[in-house]
Amino acid sequence: MLPVALDAMGGDKAPAEIVAGARQAADGGVPVVLVGPPELVGDTLGLELVPCTEVIAMAEDPAAAVRRKKDSSLVRAAELVRDGRASAMVSAGNTGATMASALLRMGRLPGVVRPCIATPMPRPGRAPAVLVDSGANVECTGAMLVQFAQMASVYVQERYRVREPTVALLSVGEEATKGTPLVKEVHGLLAAGVPGVRFVGNVEGRDLLDCRADVVVTDGFTGNVALKTAEGALRFAMGLVLGVLAHDDQTRSAGDVLLPHLLGAAAEVDPERTGGAMLLGVDGVCVISHGSSSAVAIANALRVAHDLAKSGLATRVADLVARGAS
Repeated sequence: MLPVALDAMGGDKAPAEIVAGARQAADGGVPVVLVGPPELVGDTLGLELVPCTEVIAMAEDPAAAVRRKKDSSLVRAAELVRDGRASAMVSAGNTGATMASALLRMGRLPGVVRPCIATPMPRPGRAPAVLVDSGANVECTGAMLVQFAQMASVYVQERYRVREPTVALLSVGEEATKGTPLVKEVHGLLAAGVPGVRFVGNVEGRDLLDCRADVVVTDGFTGNVALKTAEGALRFAMGLVLGVLAHDDQTRSAGDVLLPHLLGAAAEVDPERTGGAMLLGVDGVCVISHGSSSAVAIANALRVAHDLAKSGLATRVADLVARGAS
């Protein structure tokens, strides 16, 4: 199996945590190759490093940076996949630049209108649901959302081993008559039947956490707002509970009993366990990790990328999209 190409300079904690995560994954049997400027990466912990001379910063304009910095760690990682020297790529760096690098270097799968980002959403005690699109496409057409549903269904099958994943559409009400003109159009298209999609109707924003559907489809603007709202709500709730437990001696005593259970619950919704989001629709596997990813998150992302590349995810997505177009 070819190694997974890892952007060693991507993320708020690069390169130390990124390299440490790569070492963890490699020790667990995942082949990894780092990409980055040697003088910035430093100690590779015994891992191979593909050298480059540039880094795309988190705040840079994605498209302009990818065009201008052709010898950046992100661009070189995508080229390793394109050239058959790596099985997949992973980065916790600039999300837009990661997407642009993958799209421009790896290419788009035949028939795919636009790639999309699929992000796992927690469902304690069972496999996560997947929110798609969570930020790649601010403006979408009905045809794009239908393809998002198809691609995410394949992704859930391969990653979480759900045989017939259910698909819901994010709206302001469960009724088919609710929502924007785009939402109503997509509801009609999905309800009429789409190859590979088991449509179960609309869900609302309050349903995103512990969702009844395996896939939730929306446009990238709405999806990104919903995702970050959910992340903020989870952080707020955890902070509120911990604040109450630290209020006085009596609550601290209660906390001594409750804290192990609360930590277990927190682990169920910890985004570091998921390994990151998947860019679906490009000709290869590209995992986009959170900018604040630790070594644990990076190791998980590398395992996910390795497993999905091994399973032939891109080929399965392309086949289903072709069925939908025929």
